[in-house]
Amino acid sequence: MARAVQTPPPPYFNINPEEAAEKLADPINTARFAKAASFAARGRDDLAKRGYAPDGRKRLRRFSIWEICKYLIPVAPAHFRRVLKQNPSLPQGEGEGGSKWFSLSDVLALRDHFAAEGVSTREYRPWRPEGVDAKVLAVANFKGGVGKTSTAAHLAMSAALDGYKVLVVDLDSQGSMTSIMGGQVEDEWQTAFPLMAKHYAQFLEDENKVRAAAGQPTLPLDETLKEALDFDAKRVIQNTHWPNIDLIGAQLNLYWAEFQVPVWRMQLRSWPLWDALTGFLENEGLLSEYDLIILDTPPALGYLTINALAAADILLIPLGASFLEFDSTGRFFDMLYSTFASIEEGENALRRQHGLSEIRFEWDAVRALITRFDASQQTDLANVIQAYFGDFMTTYRQDVTAMVGQAGEQVNGIYEADYREFNRDTYVRGRETFDRTWAEVKELILGCWWRDLQMMSSEEEA
Repeated sequence: MARAVQTPPPPYFNINPEEAAEKLADPINTARFAKAASFAARGRDDLAKRGYAPDGRKRLRRFSIWEICKYLIPVAPAHFRRVLKQNPSLPQGEGEGGSKWFSLSDVLALRDHFAAEGVSTREYRPWRPEGVDAKVLAVANFKGGVGKTSTAAHLAMSAALDGYKVLVVDLDSQGSMTSIMGGQVEDEWQTAFPLMAKHYAQFLEDENKVRAAAGQPTLPLDETLKEALDFDAKRVIQNTHWPNIDLIGAQLNLYWAEFQVPVWRMQLRSWPLWDALTGFLENEGLLSEYDLIILDTPPALGYLTINALAAADILLIPLGASFLEFDSTGRFFDMLYSTFASIEEGENALRRQHGLSEIRFEWDAVRALITRFDASQQTDLANVIQAYFGDFMTTYRQDVTAMVGQAGEQVNGIYEADYREFNRDTYVRGRETFDRTWAEVKELILGCWWRDLQMMSSEEEA
């Protein structure tokens, strides 16, 4: 019998299948993933600690007189030095002669002095009207790699440099924001999870009181819910290397919330699962303790993201100037509509039956922000995106710069980078990338506070 002649494979790259097979390792089983994860964890810790202090903790660098007078306190360097000389009780900085360097805590103390003794027409401290709540800002998009965490981190740092007190809540189980902020999170009990569990447990207790009064069987509280009832926000809030930025961190186990939240909802259909994050921000007094609360969301429209969006006053949506990211962001808006309109429709149908007021989701402002922008290649497409999204877009497009990339490699924000490591012009351009983003976001925040203040005054007059 004639033997079949095998047709040789096409000579793409001159690859020989037999030789290629010999290079393969044994088939990969699930245990190999654990080994890879272990190696990655060790490498991640090593990379995250680059630039940290010898004890492995992040330290915020000091700021020069040039930086302080250019970016942080609106005074001339000569006048700044005179004030220090005339007031030896003020922080004097470190260094010799005119080369003085100050911690951010020093800068905040100097702000207070200039606010009390300086020119009345200048803003030495950031404005926030008395009696209004913190603004909650969520940075979200269900496409990964669009710059959510980088944008959220730099907004937090910008606000802190302005003098605001900021709480950052990392809701992404990848924990990138936690790494940037130098957080240490051992398990899900050091994340937002127990506070969301507490919201459900309190709701369940109230439901059981109603059931008991009506002679109906009560619903059980498991050990997780009983433990969550004793939790308060202080147990999960960490200080960071920034004196006025605190953190609720994240780690892999936080993803368990995506499975647990719908289980709780099935057990008690009347529990508003989208309100868990809003509930603990309000009930734990965080809206009065902080000026700005920034929520960094996972790249998916899951239950954690829905909670973040429902809690937010301002929604910021980063995207790159590419067709795929524009298309994905459009679908994200469509999913936002269908998700929250569905919640409103379902809840309000029940509320109308019981004569209750209807719920309505509202946001003070929504803005899409183009990130990693290269004007030499992306201007035309960015203009198209701007035209279609209209007033949903920020005016400024966040430029990509070498400084952004270098800071990211060191797990630092641009504001944490020492400008002496760069050409002065390079530093100014790199910093402007996020300064201008913050300027637009700050304008939204102040405008929203002003509107809130006018509404409060109108209600008092009525």
